[in-house]
Amino acid sequence: MDPEVFEKWMMIILVGGLIAFMAFIIWDLAKKSKAGKLGTAILFLGLGLCLFAFIAKPVIGYIVEMTRGIPH
Repeated sequence: MDPEVFEKWMMIILVGGLIAFMAFIIWDLAKKSKAGKLGTAILFLGLGLCLFAFIAKPVIGYIVEMTRGIPH
């Protein structure tokens, strides 16, 4: 297997696992603090925003490349 392909797959798998684990931590924090529905939503919005940005960055970059006709 080519090292670049391996690195790409490991990045997707391991970072995806880290994101899922961080979502579990936020949910557990909300449950233990008895935050309620609004508090849980605020926790996910505040703490999960960086996860969304991490996922959105490559998607936005891909969209910009495709609209400008830059070959991938």
